Amino acid sequence: MSTSSALPTMASEGGLSRYLSEIRRFPMLEPQEEYMLAKRWKEHGDRQAAHKLVTSHLRLVAKIAMGYRGYGLPIAEVVSEGNVGLMQAVKRFEPEKGFRLATYAMWWIKAAIQEYILRSWSLVKMGTTANQKKLFFNLRKAKGQISAYEEGDLLPEHVTTIATKLGVPEQEVIDMNRRLTGDSSLNSPVRQDGEGEWQDWLVDNGTDQETNLVIEEEGNNRLSALREALSVLNDRERRIFEARRLQDDPITLEELSSEFGVSRERVRQIEVRAFEKVQEAVKKGLAQIESPQALDTVV
Repeated sequence: MSTSSALPTMASEGGLSRYLSEIRRFPMLEPQEEYMLAKRWKEHGDRQAAHKLVTSHLRLVAKIAMGYRGYGLPIAEVVSEGNVGLMQAVKRFEPEKGFRLATYAMWWIKAAIQEYILRSWSLVKMGTTANQKKLFFNLRKAKGQISAYEEGDLLPEHVTTIATKLGVPEQEVIDMNRRLTGDSSLNSPVRQDGEGEWQDWLVDNGTDQETNLVIEEEGNNRLSALREALSVLNDRERRIFEARRLQDDPITLEELSSEFGVSRERVRQIEVRAFEKVQEAVKKGLAQIESPQALDTVV
């Protein structure tokens, strides 16, 4: 489906108000109208019906995109990526399941935006854990909950609180906070009483530049192999695999059972089979570009 050429576009941050005003002219759909349009697209490939489904949900994309403005990326790009996710949702939407498109599309929109953010920041490669991804997207919220608004590095007690809450090592909290907030003075005091400076706590465990380049190349290879491997799955297998294996908070078997109208055991079987297919495809892909030992860090 290719409807992006006919969608409103946002030139820059300054065009946000104009863009929001423009997408408000597209009417919201009543449940029955949405159902009929989805049927026309699914059964007859009616592109006009698909276009109406997409444009009627552009406001949903904009609303979700606004929640990701704190990552320093152009809002126009964030919205654009969200629209791509929306189009993927419309393409795969099955109206017979009985739920609204917005409920289904929300997952695809968020997934597209988060993938763009992670790709742009180059923070999370395939070797990182789900907890690190959760930290990336939840650190600001966690800081707000404990009123940790100070510039630069967090106070040690704040680091401990956030690490405990999110279930990650304290050093990961420190590193992620530095990446998100930018460089801070190493001479800034650790505590308000002025005793001790942050540079006193630093230990250089970094690798040399050549090693970093090798690690980055390996990460890119694994990411490419995984993306290629996902193409071996059909739409249902990919949805279940991504929902169960690639999300920080996996969707339950019960939820997927309701979504696809099959038993929880059937969902579990599809998940296991999809994992096996992806694992085999990744193994073949990596065999051409790097050692097989890297497989375990991909899936």
